[in-house]
Amino acid sequence: MSPAVDPIEQVAARLRRTQRVTILTGAGVSAASGVPTFRGKDGLWRQYQATDLATPEAFARDPKLVWEWYRWRRELIAGCQPNAAHDVIAQWSQRGGAWQVITQNVDDLDLRAGTRDLIRLHGSIWELSCWQRCRRVPRPWRDERVPLPDGLPTCPVCGGLARPAVVWFGEDLDRLDVARATAATDCDVFIAAGTSSVVYPAASLLGQAKACGAFTVEINPAVTAASADVDCAIAQGAEVAFPAIHARL
Repeated sequence: MSPAVDPIEQVAARLRRTQRVTILTGAGVSAASGVPTFRGKDGLWRQYQATDLATPEAFARDPKLVWEWYRWRRELIAGCQPNAAHDVIAQWSQRGGAWQVITQNVDDLDLRAGTRDLIRLHGSIWELSCWQRCRRVPRPWRDERVPLPDGLPTCPVCGGLARPAVVWFGEDLDRLDVARATAATDCDVFIAAGTSSVVYPAASLLGQAKACGAFTVEINPAVTAASADVDCAIAQGAEVAFPAIHARL
């Protein structure tokens, strides 16, 4: 009988001999920092599910309620720090070669850890945009104030209502971000960490990487829709697995 393969060493061995690595991070990576996830018991805020509030329809119906939720989230995230997974991923992104990081998270903990050239598929909770999409403010603006001033945030140009610059359920992702993420699937190793693998189009990236010939890895303590299809599944939290892999490099 052949000895069992150590998945940590298996991934480390792959990383030692390649320079084209893409990492996709989901809510599970930030969970160890204290950031609640969208799904499960942590997805409930008061009597609302996150999926009931993170929509254009919810904001149009009751912007005060939606902004109350986002104020709470911003204040909570402001008290969180990048964990060991963020730190390792940031170090890897700063290496030479084609190391690319894609995130579904809006907390910007990857940026605070120092991740280079981050692709943020779902935007940032620390940026706002004009709800009316006025032409003089075509791009989101940064606003890291905690707490935000009383009242509903407004556009600095037209004075209209501002919204969080995040991608809500039912909205399209930025085409440039999707194009960059898709291009990054042409790699030698693709690691999906802390993601449920059910939110598209991010969930399709793992399959695209496999179709391109990449060695695919999932890091997640829970079994997901992708677990049976990857080349290597590490059933650990990202904050444990990434430092363990890093120590073998």
